[in-house]
Amino acid sequence: MSTDLTIHRLADGYPLNKTKLKTLANRLLAECGVQDHSLSLLITGDEEITRLNAQYRDKNQPTNVLSFPFSDGADPSLALLPVHELGDIIISVETAQREAIEYKQTLHERMSWLIVHGLLHLLGYDHERSENDEKEMLDKENALLQKLNRYRRTAMTKLAINVDHVATIRQARGISEPDPVSAAAICELAGASGIVIHLREDRRHIQDRDVFLLRQTIKTKLNLEMGANKEIVKIALNVKPDLITLVPEKRQELTTEGGLDVLSQKKKIAKVIEKMTAASIPVSIFADPDPDQLTAAYDVGATFVELHTGKYCDVIGENNRQHEFQLLQEAAEAAAQMGLRVCAGHGLNYQNTVPIAAIDTIEELSIGHAIIARAVFVGLDQAVREMLALIRQADSTM
Repeated sequence: MSTDLTIHRLADGYPLNKTKLKTLANRLLAECGVQDHSLSLLITGDEEITRLNAQYRDKNQPTNVLSFPFSDGADPSLALLPVHELGDIIISVETAQREAIEYKQTLHERMSWLIVHGLLHLLGYDHERSENDEKEMLDKENALLQKLNRYRRTAMTKLAINVDHVATIRQARGISEPDPVSAAAICELAGASGIVIHLREDRRHIQDRDVFLLRQTIKTKLNLEMGANKEIVKIALNVKPDLITLVPEKRQELTTEGGLDVLSQKKKIAKVIEKMTAASIPVSIFADPDPDQLTAAYDVGATFVELHTGKYCDVIGENNRQHEFQLLQEAAEAAAQMGLRVCAGHGLNYQNTVPIAAIDTIEELSIGHAIIARAVFVGLDQAVREMLALIRQADSTM
């Protein structure tokens, strides 16, 4: 059995991830031992829930959640049939949003609590019967929420290594060493789950030869960072990497500065994504933790966003860093609720990576300079393993 989820038109204006909510509800059914039952979940607004609250509870006001067990008012003859229907949970996302702000939660966290609360009512719990019943229901809610918090979307946060800086050292002498292709192989053997390269218009580090050889040799995943340039687009379509990441690109910059401004060039980016989609190449957008840019990335058809962590890494002062971290955390949640897959990168090192790796909705980190710099002293294999150990430390705290 499974959850039937309907989102009313008004609720569509909120950052709700339908797949994530259904997964949550189905997981709760399993935790409660009723995975063989089906559940109806309706997300609506204050107007509709007020009407239902007045009709069935004589309370002409909005509420956060209503539960209607299937057995209430059902034909008694159905009791003889193998009916596995729990009932309906109805949630007002408008009320949920107000409560999320009041309790300093994300909307997804508040929706999770309301689904848990509604499901327990369907299973016979009732906090209004007595103080003992209230305590019993509260204890069960907390136990379920703690179990949900221990779930992760993957076994652990993944680590992709950017080998551009190996190519930078090579190009500084104009010779063939060190080879980023060999570096990528070492990174994979050390446990990296992907290799990242940026093929720039000016070819300042990664060369066409590197791109084609890496496509042939890496065993994990090739992520090709690129600007929305016709020549580079043509190469990407020819090489067919496992993922492309669209980034802003300026000839004068030392490294990528800030996220891509999708809002100002939606048509151009949408055309690139359309071409990649036709070639079965998923697209990620390198984006600042800005809700408008994330929405634009979703609108143009991106599959992933890679959150730009540069400000978080570079800011001075713990209060300022915490502010930037909060922006990243909220952006990761908002992007995931839209249905985007979330990665992060830029400026991450051995001192600041753990908090970012612990954000549950971020599934992969892209790190380059810090690992290559560390490799100068301890070797590339050891540098990769040390970073993976930090990421696993973050995962173990969830």
